[in-house]
Amino acid sequence: MFMIKSTYILAFGLLFNQLAKPEVAVANSQRKTDKITPADTLSKAPANWFNLDPRDNQVMGVSTEKAYEYLKNRPSKTVIVAVIDSGIDIVHEDLKDKIWRNEKEIPGNGKDDDNNGYIDDINGWNFIGGKDGRNVEHDTQELTRLYVQLRDKFEGPAGAKLQKKRKEKKNFALYQEIKAAYEKELKETQEQYSQFQQLQGAYQNATAILKNQLNKEDFTLEDLEKLNSTNQQVNQAKAIMLFMAENNFTKETFAEGEDYFMNKLKYNLNPNFNPRDIVGDNYDNVKERNYGNSDVTGSYADHGTHVAGIIGANRTNNLGIKGIADNVKIMVVRAVPNGDERDKDIANAIYYAVDNGAQVINMSFGKEYSPQKEAVDAAVKYAADKGVVLVHAAGNDGKNIDQEKNYPSKILANNKEVNNWIEVGASSFSGSGKLVGDFSNYGKKSVDVFAPGVDINSTIPKQGYKENSGTSMAAPVTSGVSALLLSYYPNLTAVQVRDIILQSTYKVNDLKVNVPGAQEGKTQQVPLTDLSVTGGIVNAYEAVKLAETISTKQ
Repeated sequence: MFMIKSTYILAFGLLFNQLAKPEVAVANSQRKTDKITPADTLSKAPANWFNLDPRDNQVMGVSTEKAYEYLKNRPSKTVIVAVIDSGIDIVHEDLKDKIWRNEKEIPGNGKDDDNNGYIDDINGWNFIGGKDGRNVEHDTQELTRLYVQLRDKFEGPAGAKLQKKRKEKKNFALYQEIKAAYEKELKETQEQYSQFQQLQGAYQNATAILKNQLNKEDFTLEDLEKLNSTNQQVNQAKAIMLFMAENNFTKETFAEGEDYFMNKLKYNLNPNFNPRDIVGDNYDNVKERNYGNSDVTGSYADHGTHVAGIIGANRTNNLGIKGIADNVKIMVVRAVPNGDERDKDIANAIYYAVDNGAQVINMSFGKEYSPQKEAVDAAVKYAADKGVVLVHAAGNDGKNIDQEKNYPSKILANNKEVNNWIEVGASSFSGSGKLVGDFSNYGKKSVDVFAPGVDINSTIPKQGYKENSGTSMAAPVTSGVSALLLSYYPNLTAVQVRDIILQSTYKVNDLKVNVPGAQEGKTQQVPLTDLSVTGGIVNAYEAVKLAETISTKQ
């Protein structure tokens, strides 16, 4: 599943709990009003922050600009980075010159000119589209699919007999586990949506009261601070609005939240929804390769376009943003819907990327169940054998993935670990206890590094730009650094690239950071070194210096 919007659950939940007691909200807002200014409330991460330097700029970026100063006037080689995602707006002003093109394929002739099994794959391939041109936008979660599959088996006409069969004992136990997990998540989502609607109602009501009081359709934080009233209702509305502003909740935030919850209930957790007919493949045949279509943008390209911009947005056109890698081509592989990706599609996406020349593959997606893990493992092993760097987002559930399931994984079914895989958590621009994103998964064994993933400004469709947060943003930062290393030091292997990135991280000595505590809504402080293999933040400058020494020895 996409790794941005699940953070809304945490954010809305915490805010609702605080606002649930009106007297607490009023007290908090009144206590802090003298400290709130428009500048404070509207302050954002510094522009281009993920490319900045911790020492020179006092911002916890990855020192991209400093790395390019070090590499000035050196030759570079174009590196192909495959982005397995929701699709990419390939005509975006900041990406159009950075999109990979299959030179062996003749556009629009309806033929497989290069005999790779895919017709007119000019810029990549779409594994969640049909031959008739239709595309999957939404899909269910893997939990929902497993629930439906096992429910139909064990609660159908022959289900009672199957439950008693010894050979089905393990599967029936799995069904009971899946059913309980599905029903729990559905109930929690419904409750969270109800809380969200109450929170949204409070925001809308406060907005209406203040518009009327101020006689303004649009009002600023400065207007609120100047507002003095003896009307208790107006003061309550002011307190609520100040509290919302302090927590960065806006009309747009609520619109996105509404979209998140509706999609989850209407599609992700709906047992009656199944869009796979659009694709038209034999879904049970995991070895089937040649399905899909050539529409690499699809109907929901926001996520993939944002990811692509972080990796390789044009650094020389004076538009928008600067991506990490300056000499890169983005191969578009569409395989991730708004919902959980399917193992078969991910396996085929990896095979496609490797076979068509990708040297780095970015994977900003993940889920809790992987029923066809063996198929994905085989593709991951194939990429490892071919020397391709795999970069994966660790997830946004604020959990320790040393202890909880998270797929795909660098640990294969045989318990062996591939050495071309980088698992990435999300960090922020702050060097304080908030250095780790409050949503980011972590794990001393499972997560390799952290990279910028909070308030990252990047490309979105229709020539747009937007700030997003998630490990989905941290992974492409790391993919961009991987591509940068391969571009300027082309003799490096995938294993060396991984080792260089892990060995060159920027570390903040003795820093303790916040992570979710044992009690819901509470945090605890732990050393950064306990949250990942390296206990550090990806740093391009230190990485190129280390690559220089290794390259010189080769």
